[in-house]
Amino acid sequence: MDISEMSLLLIAGGKSSRMGQDKRWLEYDGASMLEWLLRKAQRQDFACKYLCVERETKELLALAQQYGFQLLADEQAGMGPLEGLRRGLSAMPTQYGLAVSCDMPFFSFSAVKPLLAGLDAASGLQAVLAETDDRRQPLAAIYHRDCAPHFAKALSTGERKIGAVIERLSCRLVPVPRVNCFFNTNTPADMRLVRGRLANSRRETPLVTVSAPVSNTGKTTFIERLIPRLRARGIRVGVVKGDCHGYQVDVAGKDSWRFARAGADAVAVVSPAGYFIERRTEKRASLLAVAAKLEGVDLVLIESRNHGAMPKLSLWRGLGEPVIDAETVALFSSDLAVQAADGAVHRYAIDDMAQAEEIVCFLMGRDF
Repeated sequence: MDISEMSLLLIAGGKSSRMGQDKRWLEYDGASMLEWLLRKAQRQDFACKYLCVERETKELLALAQQYGFQLLADEQAGMGPLEGLRRGLSAMPTQYGLAVSCDMPFFSFSAVKPLLAGLDAASGLQAVLAETDDRRQPLAAIYHRDCAPHFAKALSTGERKIGAVIERLSCRLVPVPRVNCFFNTNTPADMRLVRGRLANSRRETPLVTVSAPVSNTGKTTFIERLIPRLRARGIRVGVVKGDCHGYQVDVAGKDSWRFARAGADAVAVVSPAGYFIERRTEKRASLLAVAAKLEGVDLVLIESRNHGAMPKLSLWRGLGEPVIDAETVALFSSDLAVQAADGAVHRYAIDDMAQAEEIVCFLMGRDF
């Protein structure tokens, strides 16, 4: 089946209780989260397109008209995405519709193409869902319009969970490997991760800063343990380290030492296995500028207390106060009971390298 034979249902209720504000209007890269998805959908050749919301507003109606959508308001208030699905499925003229939530900023329509395989009017399937890491994606799924009565019945009994209704449908799960494509932005901490990944999308080589409030927190050890895990995924890693105490990279008597002692502003040593450049500067060089000079890497990790850049992983091991600044996207802590700016960032155990690996891959834009 081709998408030209299907309808598109963008589910954008707007309650956003965990976010604390209407997440549809949260802005990143110059537009709201909702508008970004509408822009992506505008390029898709669906038979019909519906924007399903809890209630109609002038702003939502204007956006729907701008991008060629019909606005559908819930007929039952406060029922969540299940009512949005029911409303959309009841209105569409096609047999099948693709339902997509508006809170997935990295969603790509190409990711759900596998759901179309083998789907036709004779298949008898009521629903086809994307599945990532054994997790169903009910708002990245195809539904038959005959599902509408099932959703209506569930709502009449007080049921609001889509997953509970899906259990009673003729359903197929299709594995989709692009996990981060379905990343849901539900909390302010999620939004920090989104903006950290967006910052890297503007760079030729993505970077992640590893920071801590004081020395002896374990930044170097953290990076040492992280690098092999990233290399196992085929990621070539470069490291830039900030050091406030100065450094000495050559020993007295070597040619490079002699050149530097003679007053050379820069000295390069090239060998069959690589090269090294030492450059004198009148003031401290930007770590970002140095990171940009690294060649042949897919990711740069910056180790620094005060001079890194977004996205930043903050480490805390009981020394000083946990640092959660505007550039911080996650806290890796020795004590998960420590409050981190009222839940402004996600918190993980400082030794959870599997989670660190996943976060870094997300921030560099990798979907495995």
